Amino acid sequence: MAGAIIENMSTKKLCIVGGILLVFQIIAFLVGGLIAPGPTTAVSYLSVKCVDVRKNHHKTKWLMPWGPNQCDRIRDIEEAIPREIEANDIVFSVHIPLPTMEMSPWFQFMLFILQLDIAFKLNNQIRENAEVSMDVSLAYRDDTFAEWTEMAHERVPRKLKCTFTSPKTPEHEGRYYECDVLPFMEIGSVAHKYYLLNIRLPVNEKKKINVGIGEIKDIRLVGIHQNGGFTKVWFAMKTFLTPSIFIIMVWYWRRITMMSRPPVLLEKVIFALGISMTFINIPVEWFSIGFDWTWMLLFGDIRQGIFYAMLLSFWIIFCGEHMMDQHERNHIAGYWKQVGPIAVGSFCLFIFDMCERGVQLTNPFYSIWTTDVGTELAMAFIIVAGICLCLYFLFLCFMVFQVFRNISGKQSSLPAMSKVRRLHYEGLIFRFKFLMLITLACAAMTVIFFIVSQVTEGHWKWGGVTVQVNSAFFTGIYGMWNLYVFALMFLYAPSHKNYGDDQSNGRGELQ
Repeated sequence: MAGAIIENMSTKKLCIVGGILLVFQIIAFLVGGLIAPGPTTAVSYLSVKCVDVRKNHHKTKWLMPWGPNQCDRIRDIEEAIPREIEANDIVFSVHIPLPTMEMSPWFQFMLFILQLDIAFKLNNQIRENAEVSMDVSLAYRDDTFAEWTEMAHERVPRKLKCTFTSPKTPEHEGRYYECDVLPFMEIGSVAHKYYLLNIRLPVNEKKKINVGIGEIKDIRLVGIHQNGGFTKVWFAMKTFLTPSIFIIMVWYWRRITMMSRPPVLLEKVIFALGISMTFINIPVEWFSIGFDWTWMLLFGDIRQGIFYAMLLSFWIIFCGEHMMDQHERNHIAGYWKQVGPIAVGSFCLFIFDMCERGVQLTNPFYSIWTTDVGTELAMAFIIVAGICLCLYFLFLCFMVFQVFRNISGKQSSLPAMSKVRRLHYEGLIFRFKFLMLITLACAAMTVIFFIVSQVTEGHWKWGGVTVQVNSAFFTGIYGMWNLYVFALMFLYAPSHKNYGDDQSNGRGELQ
């Protein structure tokens, strides 16, 4: 890949290009920080305890917690005892969203976590490895006067992890256990205005169902969804960036095909990186506003996985193609040791995602972490992917070290070389150092902004201006990697300015 634009560009022009890219990078951060609201919103829900005394509970009847058709409700479990209401007759009802509000397709997804309020009783303590079994029904409607339509009905088991910090004595009865929050539900689209959850805790002493789980007083849910305002800003960015990357990608490949030689491996990899970036950018999410596409979260994970796999492969191949005087280059087979861990790690994460979000397409209450076998399987996939990632970075660090060692050896002998040979090696050295610099800068900015977004409260206030740090992180980093790929395809495209006939071989192998 001799004779790239970056090698023939003057320092002034390179600074101008860098300045323009920096301006767009600042704009990307400001769009998220000043225009977009926070990425997500968390809403707390307290279930209402409804009474369903029908003999056959399996017949569909939706119990509303409030409104004109609200259910027969009790304030607490103690009220059920004098009324002779059994545990199987109590239904915990949750309406989503809160009264006078509506859900919107702009919210994109709904994620719910579960918190159980369990009181300590001497005669009803939580047993070791206790499991609560919930019979959960989910329904939706788009009009307050319409009938509810069932969306899902599943038995949802969850293992309890609770501790009681006080002594287990009669005077401490009624105090609550400290229980870990539990994953409850995830839906990849918000296509309807209203949702209703009916949760039952059926008790069957013969089958040991919901026995030894303590006295459950209340069920609390926390619902998390994407903010509509952030979604609109995010869609607008994707809509703007898609043609930008696509146009530079077409221009890049056209310059390559104009050459008298076939494209070399590094040029193909840069083009593939542009394709993967375009694949992420295509704003198919616009269709989720009008269609109930629950698979969008899984599809987004797959698109990101493809891009990161291509990015990691590009870094390896870029280093390998800059091994000076190394003849075994320009063949993907020569990088199987380095690219292999990327493929294995990506495959493991893909299988893990399919086991989690893939199953949630048919069962929104499913979580791979709720069973011992599922937890071990998930941890196995994650550990293997982590090992592959470590191996990859070891290979990458070793190759970067080799390239810098070769650079040091060549720089001392540059004055004694012929002009064409010296220009060739100077171009290789400058090209490699430049990419290392911008790559390290992008990686550093990603890590820094991630840490800042985690340790801050989500926003900063300067006078009357509020900066949404988390939104700035998402839009800024997303824009940064787009600019990174844009800069690669522009600066590393073949130049029409040749410094010797040796350019024509495309590999720059000067003997």
